[in-house]
Amino acid sequence: MTSESTLAFIAAALSAALALAAVFRNRRSGAVWWFALGMLGLAADSILTGICLSLIGLEKLAFWQEWDLILKAFLVAIWLGFAVTYSRGDAGESFRRWGILLAIACLLPVAALLGFRGDLSQVLVRPNSTDLWISFSSAGKVVNVAILVGTVLVLMNLERTFRSAVGTMQWRIKFLILGLAVIFGARIYTRSQALVYSGHTNSLREVEAIGLLVGCMLLSVGYFRSGFREIDVYPSRAVLQTSITVSLVGGYLFVIGVLAQIVAHYGGATSFQLQAFLVLVAIALLAVFLFSEKIRQRIKRFVSRHFSRPQYDFRSIWTHFTQSTSSAIDDPTLCAASAELICETFNVLSVGVWLFDEEKSKLRLEASTSRARTVSGDAVEFPAIDPSITKMRKAFDLEKIKDNWGETLRQISETQFSEGGNRAGVPLLAGERYLGLIILADRVSGIPYTVEELELLECIGDQVASSLLNLRLTKEIMLGKELEAFQTISAFFVHDLKNAASTLKLTLQNLQVHFDDPAFRQDTLRSIGATTNRINQIIERLGALGSKLELRPSPVDLNLVVEQAIENVNGMPGIEFAKEFEPLPKLMVDSDQLRSVVTNLLLNARDAGGGRGRIEVKTGSQDGWAALSVSDDGCGMTPSFLRDSLFRPFKTTKKKGLGIGMFQSKMIIEAHHGSIRVKSDVGKGTTFQVLLPLTFGK
Repeated sequence: MTSESTLAFIAAALSAALALAAVFRNRRSGAVWWFALGMLGLAADSILTGICLSLIGLEKLAFWQEWDLILKAFLVAIWLGFAVTYSRGDAGESFRRWGILLAIACLLPVAALLGFRGDLSQVLVRPNSTDLWISFSSAGKVVNVAILVGTVLVLMNLERTFRSAVGTMQWRIKFLILGLAVIFGARIYTRSQALVYSGHTNSLREVEAIGLLVGCMLLSVGYFRSGFREIDVYPSRAVLQTSITVSLVGGYLFVIGVLAQIVAHYGGATSFQLQAFLVLVAIALLAVFLFSEKIRQRIKRFVSRHFSRPQYDFRSIWTHFTQSTSSAIDDPTLCAASAELICETFNVLSVGVWLFDEEKSKLRLEASTSRARTVSGDAVEFPAIDPSITKMRKAFDLEKIKDNWGETLRQISETQFSEGGNRAGVPLLAGERYLGLIILADRVSGIPYTVEELELLECIGDQVASSLLNLRLTKEIMLGKELEAFQTISAFFVHDLKNAASTLKLTLQNLQVHFDDPAFRQDTLRSIGATTNRINQIIERLGALGSKLELRPSPVDLNLVVEQAIENVNGMPGIEFAKEFEPLPKLMVDSDQLRSVVTNLLLNARDAGGGRGRIEVKTGSQDGWAALSVSDDGCGMTPSFLRDSLFRPFKTTKKKGLGIGMFQSKMIIEAHHGSIRVKSDVGKGTTFQVLLPLTFGK
């Protein structure tokens, strides 16, 4: 057994141990089973690598090499399943989105095994070389491409999860992501070499064994740090546009492609693998730099200190804050976006946004970068009677607060790192209204806050408080509008019931005078029956109350509807009716709704004349429209009332009116694609004209 194969077997044992440890620690997690299966697969792959490194015979090596290639292809599907579900708050939806690719990743190695077994690769002895050469056929190259693309997708999804986490949640999964990045980075290197050369030396397997060993060491650190516990993040779907993984892998493949062309032209192939490996190491270091908060923070401070440049770009911070919070529609969303912004801006791992509940005198944790969403609804007792905290107008060092409320805040915002420096806080004040506070803890490297940073924190706190107040005021306005809408719709039915009651009242008044007339009694019974049906219809509509006016059109004779409405309100003493009807084709309208409009116009005309005068009712056709006009010689309306109030709800000139009749009538007519017009002169009278399309509903 060679030293290289021993290294591969050690990596396999460590990989299997991590799989068992992960299951033992988090057996209830769905993603941990993907992880365990993937780590066992890597262990099996490393065992095959050790076998291949210790073999000398060409036939045996070719046999094990082919199975190793198939296993690598299967592992892509397993690790892709892990990457799209690990620490995802929407794991089920994410798995469904990637379902087709997962199915393809599972079927590809099966197809390669069934269709090209024995033809995927071959082992050759190259002249002037002691190492064996593994060459790939066209089918083998396709499998290698699939492995390379699948590996990139795995890393891309892990990157999305890592970048979506903030604060201590990012810290918890950092070494797990780094460990897997090393393992799959080595795999990208070996597969790219195989594609560039259409094969590779048998000794190139050492790279994967070393990568697995180093990756397992990093995974072990992650295990002892957090036990592979999952967090809940919701990554953005915008992957290719912002993925660092795609950019780095694409850059790496481009560079080795250029190197391969140079080697092919000028020679020097013996050093090409070393050059490509150094390029991979350089890109890996670049990735560490891009994800390292400490390095970026030190560079930022160095530039600010030595080149007299402001430490923060306030314009970009404010733009980012506006974009992050503009779509927030409630307190949790706004607070979560604010906590993430503060975390990124000040390189702080733990940011908690606490909102004050005035009724319960408690602080409620609305958002945190150190706790998952499922536990961010905690509430703690708050010393509301202590006026000191409400007098705080600026950012403060929590460690220096000696009051009781300072001790309370220190208890609810315990640090997780001893070297995280002093905790800081900023009140959320909107004018004189105290809304809560933001607490910052566990700063990277424990660097003290500068005056510039505290001023920036105060500005952010003021903006968060203003946004919170705007959301609450907007919520109050929306509740008021909902109540107003409910009152408006209810008033429709109240108004119709009032009209029906008026009709019954008139009928009963006349019944006392003409009770001995059999014909009148018969008409009275018919009128009472019609009004009763109308009331039942109103109750029916009330039972099916909705926000949208529903029409039930049927062929209707407009003249007949007007006649029925006049009969319902006829018998008014002192009122003279003048009718002028022209023959009209039947209209497709809702007869009940239209009758309520006519009844409302007639009652308005009666009230305008004070119970006396003349009401003219006319029907006819006008330029393809059916026209109905109701005129009175009453008091009339002012131009300002016609312009500003006539068709608005709850606006009326009557002492006992509801101000809903004309608003409802206009809605009904417009629902029939018609219009309602009015002409009025103060002291002379008013004419309402209703126009309905002759073709509506046909």
